[in-house]
Amino acid sequence: MGDPVGIARYAREHLEPDGTVLLVEPFALDGRATNLAENPMAALLYMASASICTPNSLSQEVGLGLGAQAGEGRLREVFEEAGFTSFRRAAETPMNLILEARA
Repeated sequence: MGDPVGIARYAREHLEPDGTVLLVEPFALDGRATNLAENPMAALLYMASASICTPNSLSQEVGLGLGAQAGEGRLREVFEEAGFTSFRRAAETPMNLILEARA
């Protein structure tokens, strides 16, 4: 996605006052070294990010280029920049993070 902040802002603007956005992302730990050392799926997901996700994002108008391994901390920044005031990890599996943002 080329403009994750823009789409998060769009979602916030269209939520009911007590609405929630759930984001399902590939599991990633914050920081490349930590992610590679502690996440057995990291190498595969970095390959997907480098060959599919990041080039796709960079080809779009805003072109932020978060990729498939942005991590919870970077995604929190995206949602805070979009105006959300609450952000938490709602659940996780070995393959995914389920993140919850509230306006």
